[in-house]
Amino acid sequence: MKRVFSLMLLALLLPLGALANSVDFTNWKGTLSAGTAGLSLTGSSLIAINGPTGMITGDLGSLAFSTGALTGGSLQMGGAFAAGGSFVIAGNGTKGIPNGVLFSGSFSGPLTWELVILADGTHNYALTGAITGTWFTGQTVNGASVQLTVNTGHGFFNGPVTLSSGDTNLTGNAVKFIAAPEPSSMLLFGTGILGYRGTLAREREVEQ
Repeated sequence: MKRVFSLMLLALLLPLGALANSVDFTNWKGTLSAGTAGLSLTGSSLIAINGPTGMITGDLGSLAFSTGALTGGSLQMGGAFAAGGSFVIAGNGTKGIPNGVLFSGSFSGPLTWELVILADGTHNYALTGAITGTWFTGQTVNGASVQLTVNTGHGFFNGPVTLSSGDTNLTGNAVKFIAAPEPSSMLLFGTGILGYRGTLAREREVEQ
């Protein structure tokens, strides 16, 4: 058992090193609309940023995007959108976040628009695509974004719908965020490590 918990701890620690030059953004709500040019998201709030220095949460800014045109399938049943459009993440100056555009770019490849049918027969839609653009330091970074709509019930996408949430990860040597982690985030991480150490200690006593 001791080895199992040691491997679990190692599995938790490895991603921390892998994300040394990575920043993850979480956005919430906003309106996802469809037009002849493709999909567009407006009014979505940036509510969490997790980077090399830790996680911060709150009202941090906004995220907006537009895609290229629909190239296959349909808005109702799922399909694909062309690369292009725009993708902008902006900070509002709180909690050490720069006030202004943090990332400006576009979708670098085709996007997947997937109809997700849940066990109860209701529907969600997920939009997934790779992005590339400029970090606020002026350097080029790359990443990917996944955006999930709210449940549309047994109906299908047919015009504006509210976004449930989205996650965007940017990676590159330029991505070294300046914000400090919140005390609660550090406390949570520290408590988890101590918990694993306590469990290992108890396992060691049992083995003896």
